[in-house]
Amino acid sequence: MELADEITIPAPLEKVYEGLNDIAILKACIPGCEVLNWTNKNELEATVTLKIGPVKAKFNGKVTLDTTNAPTGFSLAGAGDGGLAGFAKGGADVELIAEEDSTLLKYVAKAEPGGKIAQLGGRLINSTARKLSKMFFTKFEKIMSGEESLPEEDDAGETAPRDPVSA
Repeated sequence: MELADEITIPAPLEKVYEGLNDIAILKACIPGCEVLNWTNKNELEATVTLKIGPVKAKFNGKVTLDTTNAPTGFSLAGAGDGGLAGFAKGGADVELIAEEDSTLLKYVAKAEPGGKIAQLGGRLINSTARKLSKMFFTKFEKIMSGEESLPEEDDAGETAPRDPVSA
């Protein structure tokens, strides 16, 4: 499955890049995200609970970032295990293009589900992936524009912003 889209974020490129590397912002934007932490310079671990059709599962996974083209782009690859529900692996390429007072964010993402969730059918998986992607970027745009603020965190330090390029 492949998803591609673009969205205009009403913020300068540097601020958008920083937002895409800020744990608090990412955790607030990722649907069902319960835990999100840096494990090293370019790797995150996450716990996300999702419902795909009749299957609800808690996925534990890791994401590795390639920031070679930062701040105008980066790539990520990851895998998540949902136990009996199955697994998913995939990646994405993100490109940031500075415009006057905003940034055009383009992405192409690929995912490969396995196990029980893969048996649900391509149309259901694709529509769920598109819905989750739209939820992420809508929330990200609202936070970056100041329309929404971040929720308060219980664990101090867990959501500290981090720039993977300078870490």
